[in-house]
Amino acid sequence: MKVVTGKLFKEMVLCGANTLHNNHPEIDALNVFPVPDGDTGTNMSLTFSAGAKEIEGMDSNNIGEISKKLSKGLLMGARGNSGVILSQIFRGVSMALQGHEEADAVLWAQALESGAKVAYKAVMRPKEGTILTVARGMAEAAVDAAIEVEDLAELLKLVIERGEEVLEKTPDMLPVLKEAGVVDAGGKGLLY
Repeated sequence: MKVVTGKLFKEMVLCGANTLHNNHPEIDALNVFPVPDGDTGTNMSLTFSAGAKEIEGMDSNNIGEISKKLSKGLLMGARGNSGVILSQIFRGVSMALQGHEEADAVLWAQALESGAKVAYKAVMRPKEGTILTVARGMAEAAVDAAIEVEDLAELLKLVIERGEEVLEKTPDMLPVLKEAGVVDAGGKGLLY
């Protein structure tokens, strides 16, 4: 698979929304930062579902158009800190995909990098050991591999593996996670 078309991107988003919805209780149970209110998974699921609903009926096969509508839906439906950060990640992704029909490995890596950068800028005092750290690690993996790895399925596998590695290190970066014996809830949600 050399490119992600708009149609495939839409399918990925809808699948991701279902996966996040199905696993939101697990993410809620991990939620201890910034406050232990147990709603990170719920907020991320509601946010992502709002974005998915925006693109569900689109006929376009243009990844730039679909990502723009997704970004708007996520922002309008954002719930809680985790939802807002998730919407900003996809805002950055959308910014990189604008004007493109489809995305190859290099453009996909640029989109993930843009997503992480936009999300970091959106947070007044970013903390390491959170969804931001996981997003950045995934973007770095994509950028590192995209020049040599043209197959997007292989690239995404590497990106997810790096995200899992970074997620496992989040308790070492954020003492409240270590004390509770959990990984970052937002980072886990992003992986779903």
